[in-house]
Amino acid sequence: MNNNQIISSRIAAAAKDLAERYYGQGPLPHLHLHVSVRGEPLLEQCYGYARDGGTVLEKDAIYRIASMTKPVIVAAFMTLVEEGAASFDMRLADIFPAFAEMQLWSGSCDATGALESLPCDTPITLYDLVRHSAGLTYSFNAATPIDRLYAEQALDSFHQRRDAEGYAAALAALPLVYRPGTRFHYSVAIDLLGAVIERLSGMGLDQFLDRRIFAPLGMEDSFFVIPPEKEHRLADAWMWDGKGDPQLYDRGAQSRWRISQKFYSAGGGLLSTVQDYHRFLGMVMAGGTWNDVRILKPESIALMRHNHLPGGGDLERESSVCLSETSLPGIGMGLGGAVMIDPAKASAPASIGTYFWGGILSTGFFMDPKHEIIGLVMTQLMPSGMTNLREDFRRMVYGAVHDQ
Repeated sequence: MNNNQIISSRIAAAAKDLAERYYGQGPLPHLHLHVSVRGEPLLEQCYGYARDGGTVLEKDAIYRIASMTKPVIVAAFMTLVEEGAASFDMRLADIFPAFAEMQLWSGSCDATGALESLPCDTPITLYDLVRHSAGLTYSFNAATPIDRLYAEQALDSFHQRRDAEGYAAALAALPLVYRPGTRFHYSVAIDLLGAVIERLSGMGLDQFLDRRIFAPLGMEDSFFVIPPEKEHRLADAWMWDGKGDPQLYDRGAQSRWRISQKFYSAGGGLLSTVQDYHRFLGMVMAGGTWNDVRILKPESIALMRHNHLPGGGDLERESSVCLSETSLPGIGMGLGGAVMIDPAKASAPASIGTYFWGGILSTGFFMDPKHEIIGLVMTQLMPSGMTNLREDFRRMVYGAVHDQ
């Protein structure tokens, strides 16, 4: 047996144990694992049923990838930066004037419970959007009264009833949680970046992604709306509160992802497959090319995988909220995803520079450029913070790869 065959055998044995823990004896409705090393697939395994009622999970299953949408959107935005249509220092108010006179939450409420705020004289830049330092938020952060307003107005819904202009106006009408550029605060910033892309490109976000990312990479199963001829491949999605059995969240045969929208969620709305997303990660791994097709320059890819936290430290020091996509110590924040900056502090086997992220439906990926490892885990159970699946998957892969 050659070295890759040995690694593949070890990964397969470890994957069987992982699947037994999370699918066989655990809450997952199904599980899809993929590992490649130096471009060679060493594991492609599916467990369980795609749909309630017994449809077996196949390798071409389509998943709601949620926040794994973010790296794709950032890559698309970087194509605009490269051609000079956008820049990191461009002011958001120059694109959407509603952001010209923002209010900053004071941190308190008055006697009636109303938010107290003051004028914010620091402009939001596009750099603030891509690195989550714009002062925006998510309702599920549940850290401030503003988060509750986001929930009431459905500002972080997968499916918006607003168009891009209306979405931007709704966000601009609420106070910022922090002064722009001062703190990392996970938020709808990438959703707003989607509106920026539409405005600067003159195209709908779905059209722009197809032209700049999906078509060149051959990602034929990635989209915001499931085509009718592919509906049978969309897996059911489930919710679990840690008690009893998971409950159906979105049935594949009657999915909300069948319906076209005026404005798509750039922060979490994409559907994709393991094969498609592996192509995207392969492009990022190779410095911006895939099968001799260049999507981005190596310098743009390097920016995506660089730590952009405002204070230059890790998420433990700089983040104002906890994240289900990653632990905080030793982890920096790139553009669209996290980046490993101190494996010892993170108590993780990954190499410095490993780029990774996940979605609220427990999907996840990691890409280790030093060892040329790509790992993908797909399932459809929310919220993702209910299990340690993604962390255990990474440990499983590194244990098999390095146990020589």
